[in-house]
Amino acid sequence: MLILIVLAAIIALLLLITWAKLNPFVALIITAIGVGLATGMPLIGDGAETPGIIDSIKAGMGNTLGFLAIVLALGTMLGKMMAESGGAERIAQTLINRFGEKNVHWAMMVVGFIVGIPVFFQVGFVLLIPLVFTIARQTGLSLVKIGVPLVAGLSVVHGLVPPHPAAMAAVNIFKADVGITILYSIIVGLPTAILAGPVYGKWIGGKIHKTVPKEMAEQLTEPKDVKELPGFFNTVFTVMVPVILMLVSSVAELILPAESFAFSIFKFIGDPITALLIATVYSFFSLGFFRGFNREKVLKFSNDCLGPTATILLVIGAGGAFNKVLLDSGIGTYIAEQAQQANLSPILLGWGIAAMIRVATGSATVSMMTAAGIVAPIAAVVPGVNVELLVLATGAGSLILSHVNDAGFWMIKEYFGMTVKETLMTWTALETIISVAALVFILVLDLFV
Repeated sequence: MLILIVLAAIIALLLLITWAKLNPFVALIITAIGVGLATGMPLIGDGAETPGIIDSIKAGMGNTLGFLAIVLALGTMLGKMMAESGGAERIAQTLINRFGEKNVHWAMMVVGFIVGIPVFFQVGFVLLIPLVFTIARQTGLSLVKIGVPLVAGLSVVHGLVPPHPAAMAAVNIFKADVGITILYSIIVGLPTAILAGPVYGKWIGGKIHKTVPKEMAEQLTEPKDVKELPGFFNTVFTVMVPVILMLVSSVAELILPAESFAFSIFKFIGDPITALLIATVYSFFSLGFFRGFNREKVLKFSNDCLGPTATILLVIGAGGAFNKVLLDSGIGTYIAEQAQQANLSPILLGWGIAAMIRVATGSATVSMMTAAGIVAPIAAVVPGVNVELLVLATGAGSLILSHVNDAGFWMIKEYFGMTVKETLMTWTALETIISVAALVFILVLDLFV
């Protein structure tokens, strides 16, 4: 019955948006309430243990935006400074000259894979989306052809590579070796990103041609005269500041005692919010004041760029609310219990449980954590299980079939200016390619290690 409710909710949501032409924010909230009612959640809860429908909606939206609202705001300001200074155009011109217009989508996959290793998916996305817009505008190529490889690179490392939180937690749960897990994740992740990124992106980009959405184009792509462009190194370093800070924080976590003062400092400056704040303020100088902009201009840039993010934030928040209702209704727990009864190898079981919870709830982190907790005791008593590959299989399963109950789905849709159908054909498809291809590569690697 719970599975039928999930399916009915997804169909209803799609119809509300595509047929009834309802605003996605309103449609998501209505569907979340419908799921709560259908699963028997109380209208009014009695605390955290038994939340009511509205309690779950508020908690889901608050938890989602508590992190993303800050990240998107700071990332958009940083992107605006890149655009106004000509920094995004400088990087775009360099990549186009080095790789050529025909191969620039390969460059975007490499950039996404490298930048994504120490940063959250959302952070990497808002950092690099101005670059995608600028390249699309300069080359006339479809935004889909350029954007899909970038998103694929970011998504692969988000789901498979420590020190991302869910992957790192799975390493601890399965008692795997961090270094070996990272090595295997790169061996598995690179060919996976190639298939889902440049290969699939080139094909689907030929089917769906998208230009930069007008509102975002005005804020994040500003053509500059070649003589005014900042240096390539200056621009890249500005973008890499949050990446460097997060990477240093990850290294500190491995080598410093948790109770030391230095550990606290590095963890603080390496938090995505702090790192982005430092990078944004730094960009005000490196791409602003030092480029001849005065204080009034920098203030205007940082104010003007926030307007287009309002709709995006509301839709993402509503997606988080829908996700939270699905979790609080017990649907994720039910699917995990059913999958646990299946007689499969731990690698296939970890992938399968994570995949089912992901499809039902929309949360990659929740599905990976839940699957790891369920499979770890089973793997402990099964001889010959490679726990490092088990971490990767669980992460791969947690990425599959992202759709309307995932906040990331709505972020990609809004930034790329796509319809729900187009987002399913691009984002949902590439996430599924990543999940299935990674599983195949993991099973092949399991034969040799």
